Amino acid sequence: MGVLLAPAGCGSGGEGSAADIAGVGDEVAADGGGTDGASAVKPECPFTAAKVSEIVGQPMNDEGNCLFGDGKGVASLTVTVASALAGETTYDYQRETAGKSFPNVTDIGKGKKSDLAIKDVQAESALITDRGAYTLIMSSFSFDEARYDEAMNALIDTIIG
Repeated sequence: MGVLLAPAGCGSGGEGSAADIAGVGDEVAADGGGTDGASAVKPECPFTAAKVSEIVGQPMNDEGNCLFGDGKGVASLTVTVASALAGETTYDYQRETAGKSFPNVTDIGKGKKSDLAIKDVQAESALITDRGAYTLIMSSFSFDEARYDEAMNALIDTIIG
């Protein structure tokens, strides 16, 4: 029996991040693999609060579901984790959406696909590996763009291992 899925958020007039629709690919290949060999298995959160604190250089608290905050309600790191198949399914949409919010979105050449976008108070990255797909959003740190770049690349390198 086949399953027909309607695109979620695409062309419906509604705004949504790729993270919002990332679960779509998980339903497509519940058998563990897609037709292109991408895994449909969603990995666990790749970070602990201690590791995030070490990378960003300030204390961060685990607020659940791969969300880390500074305890003051200001700075946060959100990591949305999905299967590699879901990441492949939504990558182009996510990159297009980032291009509307950030002045530049650059390919960083890590994993199977990856990009990084930075502006004054925020950085966002999409990463697809053989093990899964990750969307990282750092917001409201007192960083300049160079420091956001450094922190995001260190976070990505930790995921890649």
